[in-house]
Amino acid sequence: MKTIGTASINEQARRILVVEDDKDIAELIALHLRDHDFEVTIAEDGHEGMRLAFAREWDLAILDIKLPGPDGLTICRSLRREKSYLPILMLTSKSSELDRVLGLELGADDYVTKPFSVSELMARVKALFRRIESLEKSIPGLAGPIQIGDLEIDPGSRSVSLSGEPVTLTAREFDLMLQFARNPNHVFSRAQLLDHVWGYGHEGYEHTVNSHINRLRAKIEPNPADPEIIVTVWGVGYKMQAA
Repeated sequence: MKTIGTASINEQARRILVVEDDKDIAELIALHLRDHDFEVTIAEDGHEGMRLAFAREWDLAILDIKLPGPDGLTICRSLRREKSYLPILMLTSKSSELDRVLGLELGADDYVTKPFSVSELMARVKALFRRIESLEKSIPGLAGPIQIGDLEIDPGSRSVSLSGEPVTLTAREFDLMLQFARNPNHVFSRAQLLDHVWGYGHEGYEHTVNSHINRLRAKIEPNPADPEIIVTVWGVGYKMQAA
């Protein structure tokens, strides 16, 4: 394990875990993150990455997909099962489109394809933090939980209940649910949902939206095969049906 940071970093510094087995790439990423006053810890294989991921609280995890030991997809899956929401940025190879799709469907927030420019990587990191900060600022202005029929969505605690019973959602499923709940009866195209919920950089992955919609329906619909809450508007997209 290697922790890199500036001497002036205060308690509010963003803490970033980089899991990358290529030492040159890991050091390059850490160097540029340090220049922006982030505190960076490097793990050089999947075993160390998995251990560190659960050893402390992080503000961002940057995971290479191909790693000795548990790969980045395995670490991503474990984080989404066990941790509160943590932004995850995947590093993928140019030829591994399937891995990129799997990463997004497992809950990764974004990805950068190798070889990448440092400026692109930093732009993605900053965009993720801007989105988190925007969400944090919007929470105090909300008038408590949102009620849609028997569903209650609480942005503050990031929790959902159905008829008083808690519903377990992944971080991405919750973000998608919240987008619908804040805009009942509004029809969103897949491209719009990718833009609002996933952020930029996911053109061509509209099927990722379909997968998340199907998982949401399985958790909240009385009959997922004939949905009544999140309904399909054929030829357009999806909406949350509100009376």
